[in-house]
Amino acid sequence: MKNRKFTIGLMYAIIGLFTIYIFMMFLLNGVEHAPMVKGKMADHDFSLTRWKWFFYPHILLGTISLAIGPFQLTRKSQQNPRLHKMLGKIYAVAIFINILMVPYLSLSATGGNGTMIAFLVLNVFWLWTTSMGVIRATQRKIKAHKEWILRSYAITWVFVTFRIVVIPFSLFLDSSIAFPIAVYLGIVINLLYVERRNRKNKKYTKVQVHPTTKLD
Repeated sequence: MKNRKFTIGLMYAIIGLFTIYIFMMFLLNGVEHAPMVKGKMADHDFSLTRWKWFFYPHILLGTISLAIGPFQLTRKSQQNPRLHKMLGKIYAVAIFINILMVPYLSLSATGGNGTMIAFLVLNVFWLWTTSMGVIRATQRKIKAHKEWILRSYAITWVFVTFRIVVIPFSLFLDSSIAFPIAVYLGIVINLLYVERRNRKNKKYTKVQVHPTTKLD
């Protein structure tokens, strides 16, 4: 119980820092002053106005998805089916809308074609895991639903992981290499963590269902 509270608290602390970073980097002084965006503006075919129409909803919906995830793991949410279901719908809709925006944003991704492909791969994983989570929920396969939604949230968390992992790689690698590596590593690290958690939960469930007894 204490470990869960600590983990959820830590996740919200990181999400808070991530939100501040996004605000400072892209919103406080205007997105056109961000170093990442300045590089895009060097391309004569790049339309900042059109890009904003995709980027702002992208970061807003991404932040909403990030913020909902940890609360859905709490007992307060799980003991209130109506609230849990409502937040689950918001989470899924936010992701499905975001998935539609990623292909356009990927076209002007920092790092060129390699990064574009990496983000499209990430988008496929996002669609796959979230869709499976929703399908299992409609089928009332709760155990499978939890496993797939955790995978979905692991992909959502790449929003954060990517920005942490890309920093050291960007120090000695070109963005065309550093950015794709950071995306793929974010996917692998997050999914491995969730798969480890899912396996641990399965073992715990088996012990609970089939407790062993000792005879003196």
